[in-house]
Amino acid sequence: MFERFTTQARATVHGANDSSRDLGHSYIGTEHLLLALLAPEAGIPHTVLCDAGLTVEQVKAEIEACLSGSGVLSLGDKAALEAIGIDLDAVRAKIEESFGPGALAPPPPPCRRRGVFRRRRAQAGRTTVGHYRPFTARSKKVLELSLREALHLHHNYIGTEHILLGLIREGDGLAAKIISDAGIDLDDLRRSTLSLIPEAAA
Repeated sequence: MFERFTTQARATVHGANDSSRDLGHSYIGTEHLLLALLAPEAGIPHTVLCDAGLTVEQVKAEIEACLSGSGVLSLGDKAALEAIGIDLDAVRAKIEESFGPGALAPPPPPCRRRGVFRRRRAQAGRTTVGHYRPFTARSKKVLELSLREALHLHHNYIGTEHILLGLIREGDGLAAKIISDAGIDLDDLRRSTLSLIPEAAA
């Protein structure tokens, strides 16, 4: 599938890996793809997402807020707990002091054996394969859906616009939650994206 990716789309996948690394995560999730799609080099997705009011800083803050509560608590939950005197940041700091940095981070996807004669590519203590972090099931689904979106539009390539359409179509990952929580309707975002995509050549 990656052979169909445009240079721009490949750069977005690299950017997602870089975003994951910069945030100290051991996997590439839909949220990292969203951050990469917000880069100016991403083209159509950058334009559509920025026009909708989304910013890199906002997305990073939302990722931190969602993952700081081990992905379970919303910002409203955090505010409610703070109202009764529970400081989640202090609790998190105490846990990381006792168990190490990243103790509350979600675990990486399990490494699967590739066969009897092939070594496991991720060894004990290693969270990346080469310099790439593993994709989560949802981010893999986004990339698969990007191929379906390209085929549906009769395009013979997968561009960043198809990745954004795949992310919107997947609809359940952290990226979709961040977009929706920002007050952006996913259907409107899809229509805006499609309006900027040139027609396939006949």
